[in-house]
Amino acid sequence: MRCGITLYIQNYQDWNRYEATERGEAAPALDPQADVKRFMEEIDTALKLEDQGFDSLWTVEHHVSPYTMTTNPLQLLTYFAGATKKIDFGTMVVVVPWHHPLRLAEDMTMLHNLMGPDRKLIVGFGRGAARREFRQLDIDMNESRDRMLEGIQVIRKAVTEETFSFKGEYYNYEDVTMRPRPRDGAQLANNMSYAWGSPTSAAVGAKLGLHPLIIPQKAWNEYHSDLADFHKERMAMGYEEVRPRIHMSAICAETEEEAERLVRRYLPQYTDSATRNYELGSKHFKNVRGYEHYAQMSDNVSGLSEMAHKLAETYIQNHVWGTPKQCIRKLQQIAEDFHPEEFMLVTRFGDMPKDIADKSTDLIAREVLPAVHEIKLRDPITYAEAA
Repeated sequence: MRCGITLYIQNYQDWNRYEATERGEAAPALDPQADVKRFMEEIDTALKLEDQGFDSLWTVEHHVSPYTMTTNPLQLLTYFAGATKKIDFGTMVVVVPWHHPLRLAEDMTMLHNLMGPDRKLIVGFGRGAARREFRQLDIDMNESRDRMLEGIQVIRKAVTEETFSFKGEYYNYEDVTMRPRPRDGAQLANNMSYAWGSPTSAAVGAKLGLHPLIIPQKAWNEYHSDLADFHKERMAMGYEEVRPRIHMSAICAETEEEAERLVRRYLPQYTDSATRNYELGSKHFKNVRGYEHYAQMSDNVSGLSEMAHKLAETYIQNHVWGTPKQCIRKLQQIAEDFHPEEFMLVTRFGDMPKDIADKSTDLIAREVLPAVHEIKLRDPITYAEAA
């Protein structure tokens, strides 16, 4: 079983100041060095992952807020392509509606070619759900699903066909080509993946031939129905069965008591940050097309605070933390339940200091990673009941 690490690069400490500024209230000026310090610390940590034995390096895309400061995941990974020799790369996710799809295909191709023939690039796609990001990027959030669907079709054509045409509502191309060509466009297209937030969206990526990418926000057992829908749609479109890739937060410590102390401090900071970024629990989702699931979630809580608390408890119950032996058992169980292709762990979030994150990551590398590598890949779950 493969296992990688994901970079979030959060500046959680800045949320109160940032939100006060956003509301138009008086607030201290941002110290840009705080962003730079966190950013460079995580770059330093990531540069050690290859030597520690991790198989892949992943990152995300977000804009504007302190939630995560990775505005261009493909650009960031291109830096690492030049600074490493064998580690693979992935995005979880590139938010397609925020990009011109042909430019996105070019960036993917540039990174893919620079990596060389022996490394994999797994580009995960999504459509985004944060109102402030759409607003400040000047994209209508109501258009997100359709822009994503068209954009992914354009990207697939661009990397697999020397000359292509496409007619859609948002993008139109006639006899367009992209240069340079990818060294293996079919491989690049075949590894494209998709992460979803609402259950009804799972089938969207399957119809486009994408692989499932799970970024868990609910109990593990609730993902089987999503994956059953995913499998059913892939089969209906004539695609082969595939395994999911699974992302998790992870904290590892020498004792269970220390791990629990860390997880109960820092994991709620992450869910608080996510709740604030996406405004989960807010009623504005009722007025946005295609976000009915988020509107329903908001109806079930009294506001952002209750949503953050509920999400924190879900993360604590379902993500990976404990001693090395406990982390291994949890990962083995998830592998047993889902037959995944790969795990991707994020080991620094909230205001966690670098030394604490590095200690946890080092422990995972030394004592957990070898056991994960021994987990045998199993055939994809067919979810025959969904056929």
